[in-house]
Amino acid sequence: MNTNEQLLKYSIPQLLRWRVKTSPKRPALREKDFGIWNTYSWENYYDHVRKTALGLKAIGLKKGDTIAIISDNIPELLFVAIGSHSLGAISAGIYQTSMPAEIAQILNYLKVSAVFCDNQEQVDKVLDVRDQIPGVKKVIFEDSRGMREYMSDDWFINIKDIYAMGDEEHQKNPAVFEQMVDAGSCDDVCHLCLTSGTTGLPKGTMLTHKNYINMGVQLTQVDHLEPTDEYVSFLPFAWIGEQMNSFGVAMATGITLNFPESVETAMSDLKEIGPHFMFGAPRIYETIRSEIWLKIDQSYWLNKLLYNYFIQVGLKSADYRMKGKPMPLGLKFKSWIGKQLIFRPLINQIGFLRLRRAYTGGAALGPELFTFYQAIGVNLKQIYGQTEIVGIAYMHRDGDVRSDTVGKPLPGTQCKIAEDGEILSKSDSVTPGYYDLPEKTAELLEGGWLHSGDAGFIDENGHLVVIDRLSDVMHNNKGEMFSPMFLENALKFSPYIKEAVIYGNKEDFVACLINIDPVVVGKWAEDRGISYTTFMDLSSKPEVAKLMMEQVLDVNSRAEKEHFKIRRFALLYKLLDVDDGELTKTGKIRRKFVKEKYQNLYDWLYDESIDKKEVEASYEYQDGQSTKVKTSIAFYTVKGAGEV
Repeated sequence: MNTNEQLLKYSIPQLLRWRVKTSPKRPALREKDFGIWNTYSWENYYDHVRKTALGLKAIGLKKGDTIAIISDNIPELLFVAIGSHSLGAISAGIYQTSMPAEIAQILNYLKVSAVFCDNQEQVDKVLDVRDQIPGVKKVIFEDSRGMREYMSDDWFINIKDIYAMGDEEHQKNPAVFEQMVDAGSCDDVCHLCLTSGTTGLPKGTMLTHKNYINMGVQLTQVDHLEPTDEYVSFLPFAWIGEQMNSFGVAMATGITLNFPESVETAMSDLKEIGPHFMFGAPRIYETIRSEIWLKIDQSYWLNKLLYNYFIQVGLKSADYRMKGKPMPLGLKFKSWIGKQLIFRPLINQIGFLRLRRAYTGGAALGPELFTFYQAIGVNLKQIYGQTEIVGIAYMHRDGDVRSDTVGKPLPGTQCKIAEDGEILSKSDSVTPGYYDLPEKTAELLEGGWLHSGDAGFIDENGHLVVIDRLSDVMHNNKGEMFSPMFLENALKFSPYIKEAVIYGNKEDFVACLINIDPVVVGKWAEDRGISYTTFMDLSSKPEVAKLMMEQVLDVNSRAEKEHFKIRRFALLYKLLDVDDGELTKTGKIRRKFVKEKYQNLYDWLYDESIDKKEVEASYEYQDGQSTKVKTSIAFYTVKGAGEV
């Protein structure tokens, strides 16, 4: 039996114990606290899991129970999660941005017995719905600031007290923890991961120890990671994208997980660590691209000149590098000069200098943005999967990177395309189903294959091409098909556009609502002496509308077919937001919700006699107060677009 086969037979606590035996003193976790990076070795890691597990046992958590985690990324959430796994209990992540009513729904649906919160903010949310969650017996907290008034209530308990109780239990019976770990099986369900909830309340995806570890093992068959490699943990733990690294990759490879001091300092902390690999949703790479654009725009004229020249060289070089082809000597030399003069200092500023590979997934990333990163020397690769297959099932290989695909299946993953174009998969990382939803589970795993809900095809190179969600693929009133996601990504490659929502299903033409990027467009306006007060005001400027018209015309000029072209658009007076229900927690557009919320704008987009309308909007002040205001929204027709 080779090492990888051996790893797949372990539960996560058993694999953690194996890491202690093979590399006890090597750094496993690192956390920045008050400006200082504190390190936990694998030995320390295991000790904290042990005392957490026994402390949880002492407060009544048992096999089959569920503990929810609502926390920023800190080592303690892993101690709680893996500690619960050691008991045979199940962890579940809830997004920190969730509101109390949403938290209550999830806690009741998942039959949660205990909740771990990192601070008073999250504790207060649970406290707000205490009378609605009778199944929750304990709320554990890590940061005691502001919690003094709660300490007389035994519903709350400090994690330090959990540790103390765990140590006491260990003193009484030193063998009990190892016995519990030994009793675990790789096929046990260990975590409930919530789906993105684009169509309603998230579903709890049951994931086993083997599901996570298999993904980590198979990923490293494609892209080898060294135990000395660094990873910065800044994605929400409730998202599968973070769990697959914390549970799967870290345990399978022995890399070091680094926890930033706070959400606000995550990107600056990333620069300090200089990770060797990185995973992020497209929105992160879009934001970094905007920051790069601003740095160049604010630079000296010579830097701008050099950047504009060498980015074209970089794009040509990227084409060779992505296809694994030898580069012509002249281009190779110019590419090296561009790297030394422009791109190496640039990527050093954003903390990517040691980065060997960066991955993006969770939503589609436009081919132009993808190629841009390759051009500046960031080896960005697309991955594809879903919560139900532990995030990664398909990925690019070095030297075989194509901007319009998501790569080939991981080793051990099978893929086929159903008659209706749906992508189907099989692997050891596929979930056993949804928690307490047998009908949804039957639909998901019909015929023994994981049904993705996405439309796609396998190209002549064996790469998977994802078109869009099956439910989102649109047809105009002539029956011609188009992908709204493709057009939205094409628009979002523009540094001036933050978000776009494409319409056109069963309509005469394609129309669009656009969110400008407030930072980039704000700087653009200031450079031209255009004064504005708010995002709403900036969005209504005719000069900004003209700028957006140029972006739309550029996308239309590259449209392969006439019915792909955008004919009408409007600039939305507010940013689409997770808290307003317009985006999922992972940044995906909730298309149906947005259409219903802005139904009047949708109707006016398709009434070409309308150029401008007055609407009532909510304006929020910096202190959190809001008021209703009147604003005008203009509708623009793009010349020559989509004549049908």
